[in-house]
Amino acid sequence: MSSTAIVTNDATALGLLAVVLGFVFYTSNSKHPFWTKFYKFIPALLMCYFLPSLLNTFNIIDGDTSQLYFVASRYLLPACLVLLILSVDLKAILSLGPKAIIMFLTGTVGIVIGGPIALLIISAINPDVLGVTGPEAVWRGMTTLAGSWIGGGANQAAMKEIYEAGGDIFSIMVTVDVIVANIWMAVLLFMASKAKQIDAKTGADTTAIEELKAKVEKYHAENARIPSLNDLMLIVAIGFGVTGLAHLIADFLGPFFEANYPWTRDYSLTSKFFWLIVTVTTIGLAMSFSPVRHIEAAGASKVATVFLYILVATIGLHMDVSKLADPDNLWYFAIGIIWMLIHASFMLIVAKIIKAPLFYMAVGSQANVGGAASAPVVAAAFHPALAPVGVLLAVLGYAVGTYMAWMCGQLLQIIATQGL
Repeated sequence: MSSTAIVTNDATALGLLAVVLGFVFYTSNSKHPFWTKFYKFIPALLMCYFLPSLLNTFNIIDGDTSQLYFVASRYLLPACLVLLILSVDLKAILSLGPKAIIMFLTGTVGIVIGGPIALLIISAINPDVLGVTGPEAVWRGMTTLAGSWIGGGANQAAMKEIYEAGGDIFSIMVTVDVIVANIWMAVLLFMASKAKQIDAKTGADTTAIEELKAKVEKYHAENARIPSLNDLMLIVAIGFGVTGLAHLIADFLGPFFEANYPWTRDYSLTSKFFWLIVTVTTIGLAMSFSPVRHIEAAGASKVATVFLYILVATIGLHMDVSKLADPDNLWYFAIGIIWMLIHASFMLIVAKIIKAPLFYMAVGSQANVGGAASAPVVAAAFHPALAPVGVLLAVLGYAVGTYMAWMCGQLLQIIATQGL
């Protein structure tokens, strides 16, 4: 298929995307008053989606004919997941106490259940929401939102591929994701400024928080190091080595289920990509119990994040921003707001019942909704030394995100099918 785009060479397209990412990261960390004010209102992550979408919208690069997304989703995404998940320290997470884990899992359940409930409510008000079928069906787009709000960008991309969400509905859900999630984060930061008063009213015991501060500071000081060339090569070897193995397993399991159990197609078990993501997630979790997990101290998650942002930019190439001006899309924002309100209600009710400190509620929620990019920000709002705790819980989100978002997708599919 020929393309009328200005840039048709993927090497050139990749170069443009790299420049775009470099521009966003440079300006987002700039101390210039203009950029400081700009990124106060416009999240850097949204820019990493939005700017590449302009390249597609104005036909500079044709996202439909470019192979960059395919390469990024099949090679960089699995490697990214492995490197993020292998740093999961279940022992350290459990040492936070049962209330921290309960609040995190409550947030996850709130998202898994909240999506289907939000879809039911909006479809009852406006049945046309369920009228679109195929790749642009609203439930498919919502699966990507579930992936983002449980695991983060990598899981969001995984759900897009597993449930075959179209570019238009995905672009809408990306915007819903960023706007709704950032409003909730602002609420959490405001609550953090009132933490002492709120904890006093709920009768929460915060002594464990003080012990946690000292423990986190000690762990960080003892383990962080500047990565050597040897470290970086090991990180690459682990990421792409596991990715290669996962592809080998997926190439067997997908066709196996297709040939012998075709009915499992409804559960994505015939999808090679599904098995690719599940395999790297499982191997990453297994590796987290081995000495390999210590490679995180050399910056494994930073390398993973580089892969993730390249993937984010290639996803942006499939977005058409002109679709966002459609008034009908307001219904999608209504879905996102109701969804987040259900999640927030779950968190606040359970926190009240078990008398959990606000810190656990806020970071447990943001570890789900915002992931490793913003959970540390919320944690640091309580105390700078607690920022790594946000990362710790967010990494747990990467681990369960694939499974729980897939489960949410199954519930959404059932509701959409019964409603049609």
